[in-house]
Amino acid sequence: MSEALDRNAKVIAEFRENEGRVGGDFEGAPLVLVHHRGRKSGQEHVSPMMYLPHDTEPGTVYVFASKAGAPTDPDWYRNLTAAGEGTVERGTATYRVTVRELTGAARDRIYAEQARRYPGFAEYERKTAGIRTIPVLELRQA
Repeated sequence: MSEALDRNAKVIAEFRENEGRVGGDFEGAPLVLVHHRGRKSGQEHVSPMMYLPHDTEPGTVYVFASKAGAPTDPDWYRNLTAAGEGTVERGTATYRVTVRELTGAARDRIYAEQARRYPGFAEYERKTAGIRTIPVLELRQA
């Protein structure tokens, strides 16, 4: 198992053992587990990721395909956008979601708010400047 997969497996186990709360790098941060199917393999994957809650819709969250500022998009982003749906574990709740990619001013507004709350996201955006725009996905409870 790769180091990243091993780290994710530990975060997923801790999330499930502690009703959605984890320590380490994610301590105190809002975290969801997003289930998605490989667009080629059809295999189910689970990816832990930070989110920004929607202001008025409790079943809607925004996730950020930052890949810690890497020059390429993460696989989970390509899987979710290809499928248009997935499943979210949030706290003790699990629910199906539809996927919509935000663009333009809506994307910029949501990303700026995440970067304001969690400055690491501003650093990720600096790393990708001129290479790619970090996608923002809206995951809305189906």
